[in-house]
Amino acid sequence: MELSIIIPTYNEEDNIGPLVRHLWHHGANEVHEVVVVDGDSADQTVNEAEQADAMVLQPGVKSRARQMNEGAKATSGNILYFVHADARPPSTYVTDIQQAIEKGYPHGCFRFRFDRYRGMLKVNSFFTRFDKTITRGGDQTLFITRQLFDQVGGFRDDYIIMEDFEFIMRSQKAAPFTIIPRDVIVSARKYEDNSWLRVNLANLIVYSLFHLGVSQHRLLSTYKSLIKHPKF
Repeated sequence: MELSIIIPTYNEEDNIGPLVRHLWHHGANEVHEVVVVDGDSADQTVNEAEQADAMVLQPGVKSRARQMNEGAKATSGNILYFVHADARPPSTYVTDIQQAIEKGYPHGCFRFRFDRYRGMLKVNSFFTRFDKTITRGGDQTLFITRQLFDQVGGFRDDYIIMEDFEFIMRSQKAAPFTIIPRDVIVSARKYEDNSWLRVNLANLIVYSLFHLGVSQHRLLSTYKSLIKHPKF
């Protein structure tokens, strides 16, 4: 297995270095490359990524879907692993992914729990173990064989929000999907900047509008009106 790790970033100078080092440290001999695809960050994200020995791409776009597609095109591993900059996969992530693929699952994700594991955040974490679209998201990371990724056509370049949901909905129609029973640690910063109720209400509203076929620009403007400091 040759694992290509792709990390889309925008202003993640505090997170990207520790994440890349974590991925290399626990990657054994299976990690072929770690690629950071930056969306024109105004901070030191690019420097921090390069110092941590990541390959950095700067395609001149700030769109996670397009950044992840660009990363996939630039890599050569037979397994792609998409990771958000504020996530920390378990130390066993390589073995976990390899075992899932050997069991016949060409794509899947992990559960997650927050770096501040208290109160109502435990509720969100608990539901990530269930195979329901509403409980999915990029924070859980995503592994997928290159063959399947190419087969379903990658992420939609015209998506500026909900790109992970839309992609998984398509890929699940093509092949079995699994949720690995280990936790990715994710940042609770969005909940701290807002509140548990506000974030979950915003997610529910945007998720519902998405399924009603509302345009991408309206989805994004709605989300930005509800959430402080969105990473878009």
